[in-house]
Amino acid sequence: MDAIDVHHHIIPDFYAAELRELGGSTVLSGVDRPTWSRSGSIAMMDRQGIRAAIVSLWPGVPSLDRARGRALARRLNEYLAEFVAAGDGRFGAFAVLPFPHLDDCVAEFVHAIDVLGLDGLGLLTNYDGLYVGDRRLDPLLAEAERRRTPIFVHPAVPPAAGQPSFGLPLSLYEFPFETVRLVAQLLYNGTLERFPELRIILPHGGGGVSYYADRLTYGPVINGDLADRLPDDPLAVLRRLYFDVAMCGRHALASLRLFADPERVLVGSDYPFMPESLGASIGAGVARHADLDPAWWAAVNRSNAAKLFARFPSTGE
Repeated sequence: MDAIDVHHHIIPDFYAAELRELGGSTVLSGVDRPTWSRSGSIAMMDRQGIRAAIVSLWPGVPSLDRARGRALARRLNEYLAEFVAAGDGRFGAFAVLPFPHLDDCVAEFVHAIDVLGLDGLGLLTNYDGLYVGDRRLDPLLAEAERRRTPIFVHPAVPPAAGQPSFGLPLSLYEFPFETVRLVAQLLYNGTLERFPELRIILPHGGGGVSYYADRLTYGPVINGDLADRLPDDPLAVLRRLYFDVAMCGRHALASLRLFADPERVLVGSDYPFMPESLGASIGAGVARHADLDPAWWAAVNRSNAAKLFARFPSTGE
């Protein structure tokens, strides 16, 4: 078993209950809540040849009053540390943070990495309209860059009021655009230049980033005032991002392979929200996309994530 799954959700009962108590859904409206258990995760990993998974909690910590948000983030991160410790070397974890209280976020990040030994940060694209590329998050991003900490950024519902849904879950079609929205901000707000060593992982093949990458560079053509805000080589800057392949079909994978640095594409299952049958890079999914370069697949499944997460060194070929 070689693969390291960087997009693997867990849903502990107390977390689901906490979200219900706060008056929200355990998941997005219109999305079925999947059944989850530790044993179910391990069984899926064994069936699909996954050596390890870096788990994350979605949708993170809701916006709460400061004391309650800080307490919930600490409880969740302590749970994640216990989950990893009891996992016989099969799990790592992305820490959650108590947004929108940014000083508390930095403090909890340091505690989660230094004291609890977690493996990275699990963020949302936005927190009630505060996007990850906002300069107010610079102290957090600076600390993450200094520590070379991977940051997994999962799409969230955008803050637009009265957004039409057509009776469909927004995650079905809006999440890819939400990731593009964040990347446009990161690019034009200078975030990726201020912090060139950030290790940002974008799920779902980066949403539409690989398809829209060239278009994202056309800002100065549309509005000359944007010329000073765009890096000299914007495509090279965008290729520093990492991408997981969760929910990617053949066409999305073809676009991703043409655009992304091959050493920055990672396994992602999106378990348990997505069934194993849709795992693009694991198990039978490899055969389904056999027209793609086998050497590219081998790097995705073996060595790429091991370079990011010290807990799971590469096992070689």
